[in-house]
Amino acid sequence: MVQLLQLIIVLFVFFTLSRTLLRFKDKKINFGELLFWTLLWTFVVIFSLVPDLLSSITVLIGISRPLDFATYSSVLLLFYLIFRLYIKQETTNQDVTKLTREIAMLSLKKVKK
Repeated sequence: MVQLLQLIIVLFVFFTLSRTLLRFKDKKINFGELLFWTLLWTFVVIFSLVPDLLSSITVLIGISRPLDFATYSSVLLLFYLIFRLYIKQETTNQDVTKLTREIAMLSLKKVKK
C-alpha cells in the first residue's frame, strides 16, 4: 500500500516533470537536459515506491544503509550541478566583457568621427 510520503513524492515528481516539459517546450532547456531530469525524477519515483530495490543496490555497492547512498548521491549531484552553474556563469561573464568592449570600441569610433 502506498504511504502518504510516497504519494507526496510521486505528486511532487509529476509536478516537476510537468515544469521540465514546459521548459523544454519553451526551448529553455535542450533535449539532453530534459533527458537528465526525466531520468533523475524517474529514479526518485522508482526508489520511493520500491525502497527494497535501493537496499539491494546499496548492498551490491558496499554501502550499509540506503539513506547513506541517497545522501552521497545527492551531494555528488549537487556538486556537479554547482560546477555546471559555475561554468555557465563564467561563460556569461566572458560574453558580457566582450560585449562591453565592443560597445566601448563602437562608441569610441563614433566620437572620433
